[in-house]
Amino acid sequence: MIYRFRVILDNDTEDDIFRDLEIRESDSLEDLHNIITQSFGFDGTEMASFYLSDDAWNQGEEISLFDLSEDNSARLMNETEISSVVHEAQTKLIYIYDFLSMWTFYVELAEIVEEAEGTDYPNLMFVQGQVPDEAPDKLFEVDMTKSSIEFDDGIDVDDYNNLDFDENWN
Repeated sequence: MIYRFRVILDNDTEDDIFRDLEIRESDSLEDLHNIITQSFGFDGTEMASFYLSDDAWNQGEEISLFDLSEDNSARLMNETEISSVVHEAQTKLIYIYDFLSMWTFYVELAEIVEEAEGTDYPNLMFVQGQVPDEAPDKLFEVDMTKSSIEFDDGIDVDDYNNLDFDENWN
């Protein structure tokens, strides 16, 4: 069977930037990584990972391009068949390319179809939007309604008089 994916670049612009891809269900996540990087114009030499995701796009288990763990326990793309992590009941993955730039993509299974005779797979079906020169910035919102930062230990870091700190320690 052939999996049709829509791969959407997470960006903060009004422009939709995505690619529609076809790939065999028996191919590895490394094969999917390769067609994603090629279709978005990356050279594919940077570190990357897929993350299992639920319907709300919450990041789950990591599947890496390389095993950088100390105990060699990482799940690897080249050892993971696409159909083992994506299927009709589990259709979403998050893909991060280049951990310094943090290019983030939402990968969603759109359709499962029969293999078309005479078509080479993986196959880039459709291109929408131009990839920016730099990865979009991620904006994190912080609740600044409190005048001081409080931790679970009850210490107020803005209350210098009660921190039990000797400023003349040397």
